[in-house]
Amino acid sequence: MDYNGDAPQRAPALLPSDGMVTLTHVLYGLHAFTLLMGALTPAFIVTAFLTGWPSIIAVIINYVKRGDVEGTYLASHFSWQIRTFWFALLWVVIAFLLGVTIIGSPVATLIAAGAGIWVLYRIIRGWLALQDRRPMPLPR
Repeated sequence: MDYNGDAPQRAPALLPSDGMVTLTHVLYGLHAFTLLMGALTPAFIVTAFLTGWPSIIAVIINYVKRGDVEGTYLASHFSWQIRTFWFALLWVVIAFLLGVTIIGSPVATLIAAGAGIWVLYRIIRGWLALQDRRPMPLPR
């Protein structure tokens, strides 16, 4: 409440430039291309996502351009893509550490496959939200 007893007004969210919206589509496209290459090759999807140059380039661009989308709904998409990349990397490291043992290999395979499905879900969900010009939910 302000001094007049009225509820404070929210500042309108900034609208991103068309160029930044296009760039965000391209970044989702780079991630999706890497996933597709992982699905069409013997490698796990999540491994291709993390080691594929298109995804690495996309994450670098996410970090470099993050300031340009601050205050817009695209900021949530950049954070969504960055978090997807780093959490996928965490799951791959865990799967690798389990995979070096005979007993852990089946669990490692399940973790890697699950991480691949999770990455696919996040890329699809994010890209669909971007198409609708909606922000992505972020952790509190």
